[in-house]
Amino acid sequence: MRFLFTPVGSQVTVYAVAPLATAVRNAGHEVLLAANEPLMEFAAATQIPAVSIMPEPTRHFVMNGPARNAAQDPDDLREEMLGTGRGFARMAAAALGPLQELAGDWPPDLVVGGSMSFAAGLLATRLKVPYVRHSEYLGVPTREVDPGAEEGLRPELERLGLAGLPDPALFVEACPPSLRPPDAPDGWAMRWIPSNPQRRLERWMYTRSPGRRRVLITSGGHYRMLSAAALRLLVAELAADGAEVLVAAPGKAAGEFRAEAGGAGVRVGWMPLDAVAPTCDLVVNHGGATTAMTALAAGAPQLIHPPNTHTRAIARALTGYGAALTVPPARHASDADVAAAFAAGCREVLSEPRYALRARALAAENAALATPAEVVRTMEALAAA
Repeated sequence: MRFLFTPVGSQVTVYAVAPLATAVRNAGHEVLLAANEPLMEFAAATQIPAVSIMPEPTRHFVMNGPARNAAQDPDDLREEMLGTGRGFARMAAAALGPLQELAGDWPPDLVVGGSMSFAAGLLATRLKVPYVRHSEYLGVPTREVDPGAEEGLRPELERLGLAGLPDPALFVEACPPSLRPPDAPDGWAMRWIPSNPQRRLERWMYTRSPGRRRVLITSGGHYRMLSAAALRLLVAELAADGAEVLVAAPGKAAGEFRAEAGGAGVRVGWMPLDAVAPTCDLVVNHGGATTAMTALAAGAPQLIHPPNTHTRAIARALTGYGAALTVPPARHASDADVAAAFAAGCREVLSEPRYALRARALAAENAALATPAEVVRTMEALAAA
């Protein structure tokens, strides 16, 4: 059988769907991933066959405004989510034609769409094949975004004879049940499995120095969580406490951080989070989905500094469960003040065993969920019906 995957967003969505797509291939089926051109290099890194359907990046269609304080202004948050839905609706409308052309060359038996891939349901409806919606990670605001997408896709829905967004035949969610909001849609909880580019590992990546706490600091590939000066001050404080510090950073940022904060006992540069996170006592990050979920799966407690609505939702869930501590952004704070706030948070998480206990409980809950291979069997039955 043929399974078409249509992730939408950043590379995070490609990495998140890779374990499920790989499980489909391992079951003996054909797989094709269709996405915008900027995601092709990330699909290649996961070794999933992929085709580019549009040259534009997602941000060409979805322009997010400045982050708002959702706790103080829920009306603004609702409008932000509606606007996000409308943006993804524009992308779905633009993608539908190229996807139909692709389906003419390569007709799928089932279509798998990411949480914001609204074109997947439209295409599956047009082809009369099952549609699976895959919520890739913790904190995806599907209920908040869907109304805006439905509004933006009204003409396409009417042409298909639909009163609203098509319901999936199966909703798959990569989120431990303890972190699901009470109003989340019914679905099948699937184990979240890390997927990221690999290189040759070095021994320090999967082992640790005995008797020392290990702290990993990373802000992902898009967001600079700390200035080089603030990072240097934070690393100095952690090192003074006897911790081994790892700073995960790509390319240019790695060179800058290495020049500013590199030194004895500090490693700076690219590192595979799936191999490194299980060796860490604390992961400091901005709440990006891939990083936060990798730390969750590894059972590592987190210190999170979330810059926007989505990362705040992730931070809120993990902090509310007790597996993380949130350091909220502070406007106009000096590098010294930022470093001091991070250092204080790190000391609290490292000194209080409850954070590690809760993090390990979440990891155990994630590990007990259905594997992608188990989900594939249900997808096979849907496609064969």
